[in-house]
Amino acid sequence: MKILVSVDIEGVAGVVHPEQTRAGNAEYERARRQMTAEANAAVRGAFDGGASAVIVNDSHGDFRNLLHAEIDPRAEVLLGKPRDLGMMAGIDQDCAAVFLVGWHAKARSAGVLAHTINSFAFARVVVNGVEAGEAMLYGAIAAEFGVPVGLLSGDDAFVAETLELYPSAIAATTKRAHGNRTATSLSAEAACAAIRDSARDATLRVPSLTQKPVQTPLSLRLEATAAALADLFAMLPIVRRVDAMAVEWNSPTMRHAVRVLNSLSAMSFMLR
Repeated sequence: MKILVSVDIEGVAGVVHPEQTRAGNAEYERARRQMTAEANAAVRGAFDGGASAVIVNDSHGDFRNLLHAEIDPRAEVLLGKPRDLGMMAGIDQDCAAVFLVGWHAKARSAGVLAHTINSFAFARVVVNGVEAGEAMLYGAIAAEFGVPVGLLSGDDAFVAETLELYPSAIAATTKRAHGNRTATSLSAEAACAAIRDSARDATLRVPSLTQKPVQTPLSLRLEATAAALADLFAMLPIVRRVDAMAVEWNSPTMRHAVRVLNSLSAMSFMLR
């Protein structure tokens, strides 16, 4: 039984500020070390629960944050970008379940550092009329490969919104959000212990995990954070401009939809 562990950084214990998520400073170095520790906790819990193999997917920013030399030697590590499957890369390698470790709540929610894909450029992503976060988008990609979400870890806002999508998953809450940049966090050690225990239980539960695919084809709406960004996004032929701040398009699958979103996100860097 192979488990995919997709690891982000905003939901990691002790992380409350953008500086902790961006390379080039001491705060980031501490955060990436905790990101690595929480990834290892999920790996160890998966093996405790009977996994035969684990792939760890570095899923934050440029996808090269994890301290490779410190990852549990039983696991394989997926690093770097660009990637077709983004935060869900590895899901096509015969995985039985995916664990979302250190993830965050969707844009416009009250979670710590809440955003959807690109905090600079994306104000809101709507799929089939429903506001979507990264867990919804990428969990739907997993479902397209027949793989359920088994574990969630992050702040309480992320856990609450994501358990509604994947009610058979097990959750480890690493901090309580009091705003976008404020939280009461577990200690580093306590967060890792909770994740390891939850990962073990989630692995034992894999045969009973359920997940409903998102209905396709999909209608997507992206609201930009500035009109200039919407101007830029409208240059992509697949999308249509609908007002000063938004573009829309249709996708046959969630994999296609997320590829479009990631292409628009990459385009946005020219206006930073």
